[in-house]
Amino acid sequence: MDLGLDIAASGMVAEQVRQNQLANDLANASTPGFKPDETPQHSFGAVLLANTEGGQAVGSVGEGVALGKTYTNMTPGVLQETGEPLDFAIVGSGFFAVRTAQGVRYTRDGQFTRSAQGVLTEASGNPVLNARGATIKVSAAGTVPATALGVYEVPGAVKQGENLYTGTPAGKPTGTVRQGSLEGSGVDAAKTMIEMITSLRSFQSGQQAIQTIGQTLQEASSQVGSLNVSG
Repeated sequence: MDLGLDIAASGMVAEQVRQNQLANDLANASTPGFKPDETPQHSFGAVLLANTEGGQAVGSVGEGVALGKTYTNMTPGVLQETGEPLDFAIVGSGFFAVRTAQGVRYTRDGQFTRSAQGVLTEASGNPVLNARGATIKVSAAGTVPATALGVYEVPGAVKQGENLYTGTPAGKPTGTVRQGSLEGSGVDAAKTMIEMITSLRSFQSGQQAIQTIGQTLQEASSQVGSLNVSG
């Protein structure tokens, strides 16, 4: 493959990944406790330097854009006061735990409700758990004390969709629960829109580069053919 085509194509693939992540971020700009994903992009020079510093062989590395490992930005969001008795937010690190059909999952979204059985549940109807892993009863007045909710430290928590995470709790939790508040989404909608426009322009630049290279190769092929015929 032509080197220019390879570089342009790798850049377009990287921007497609970025566009998908940004679109998902925008869709969750108002989802309580949502954390955006990020995938760093590295040039060939950066990859070469990183491998040189680590003392490892560079191996086979393309000259285009290299995608790093996707990670979730767990920076705590801004707390929003709602005054609702079943809205909770974690101040600091940690997760709420909920019991799903697939096992215990974790979330930063504290927008809870009362089930028909009088149990505290999250939006999908999964029961919220206390510090001992048991379900939590909602009082007849429709309230639950903040101290009833469990806070779990889950190092390296991995997204599972529906604003839920999986992982293994470890260590003593440091976060505290605040009632009548929700943690805002970690997405800055205005900034994300600007990044989407920038990413789209980068993708279009890659398209134009491929079209230009394709035309150049076609012209070169035609000229070579003409020379052979004349010879």
